[in-house]
Amino acid sequence: MPSAKPAAQTVSRPARGRAALPTLWLWLGLALLIIVADQLTKTLVAARFSLGDSVTITSYFNLVRAHNPGAAFSFLAGASGWQRWFFVGLGAVASVFIIWMLRRHPGERLFCLAISLILGGAVGNVIDRLLHGHVIDFLQFHWRFLSPLFPGGYFPSFNIADAAITAGAVGLILDELLRVRRGR
Repeated sequence: MPSAKPAAQTVSRPARGRAALPTLWLWLGLALLIIVADQLTKTLVAARFSLGDSVTITSYFNLVRAHNPGAAFSFLAGASGWQRWFFVGLGAVASVFIIWMLRRHPGERLFCLAISLILGGAVGNVIDRLLHGHVIDFLQFHWRFLSPLFPGGYFPSFNIADAAITAGAVGLILDELLRVRRGR
């Protein structure tokens, strides 16, 4: 009786000249880097600044310590406290949805980059809400031309998580514009 030979194993390799598709772990790793950078910077600010402290770095940039119980631009900051759990739940639901999207579209690099930035920022701010009941903001820019929009020209303070969410939103818009352009 002839001995059975093991089936040849095939190793899938990317086509010549094409890079392998990024994996879910790459995108989750990027989100984790955002979370770590965000939490590290917030911890440093909280350790060195009291609430309301400000240090002028340049004529248009300060490091501050501000607390935001609301969302972007202090939306719902004056609510009675329910907003904390609303934003925690919203962040959790968004995170699950983003991970699902990352699994479904691993080869769409700009799209996955954008939603990975949003994921990292969302989780970074959810951690703050769970630990402190508010988000710690510390980056403050001010320019005279902003005076018609913001008192004294001071743009609302923000943090690394907020910057990542904003960059991710810009990435999503760019991705959609490119997708529409390719469809023509």
